[in-house]
Amino acid sequence: MFAKSAFSTHRHQRVMTVLWAASALAFPVSLPGAVTEWESSLRRNVAWQVALDNLGFSPGLIDGQIGFKTQIATKEFQRVRGLPVTGELDDATAKALAVDPDGVLGKYTVEAADLAEIGPCPQSWVAKSKLVRLGHESLDDVLAEKFHCKKALLNTLNPGKSLNHLKAGAQVVVPILDGRQEWPAAACLEVNLAEKIIRVIGPDRRLIALFHCSIAANKAKLPDQDAEVIKVAANPVYSFDPKMWPEVKERITEKLEIPPGPRNPVGRFWIGLSLPGYGMHGTPNPELIGKTGSHGCFRLANWDAIRLGKMVRLGLPVRFVNSSGPMAFK
Repeated sequence: MFAKSAFSTHRHQRVMTVLWAASALAFPVSLPGAVTEWESSLRRNVAWQVALDNLGFSPGLIDGQIGFKTQIATKEFQRVRGLPVTGELDDATAKALAVDPDGVLGKYTVEAADLAEIGPCPQSWVAKSKLVRLGHESLDDVLAEKFHCKKALLNTLNPGKSLNHLKAGAQVVVPILDGRQEWPAAACLEVNLAEKIIRVIGPDRRLIALFHCSIAANKAKLPDQDAEVIKVAANPVYSFDPKMWPEVKERITEKLEIPPGPRNPVGRFWIGLSLPGYGMHGTPNPELIGKTGSHGCFRLANWDAIRLGKMVRLGLPVRFVNSSGPMAFK
């Protein structure tokens, strides 16, 4: 469990969020050769996931594989739009989502700024505390976060390329996102502990966004009462308290300040809750969301944490439920 006081921003640090406007960076591309049935299916699935992601109905990481996370996001979108709730991409759902398989892949030119996102990634907490910033381990991590996808998808779209050896100016095929910057304000959040989902509810009790998360590994640490948002911080500094990390074998006798960056333990954004030790935040390991448990907080992909941060305000109510099935809101 994380301590509420463990998160802060640098006193003189200019707080800013990182949300990539990918549509301005990539342009549609056709893969060489005749399109096989497999390639057509991959395009369709990626376009389906991208369309959901663009609307804030997270399909999980974009990977071209339709699993539970994509299906539940589809069902919630269908329910909100008054469509048959099937979780399938039928014609009506595809039209409502504006799924575009022919325009979903684009060529992106690697920039010097992407390479600057890569930094030292020591395992030692003491070594981490001595850095100015915790950057990504490799370029494929940078691109995967930038385009909300799995590294495996990038490798599939770029056969024969060693992504981590590319230089500025090299081109890679990526999913095209719409780069949306503005998000509607939430009236409340509902965290479903059974589904590991954070639902964002609008003023008219209408679902306006949905994000997947990890929850506490120890069920005893799950919250037993509702809360409210008490802190919102971009690029947070993390205070590592060795007493809260008994599994760490490194000899540490005092608290350490861990610098901001995508590989900070709480990622690029922190939303503190009124329950001591609880919050919602990003993670340096988005592919593990929902598969591994946290110390008590709610972990999201960095890009989802940033988007959620744009929708919340201080005092926003947060409700916890522990059941699956249709909720009371629309």
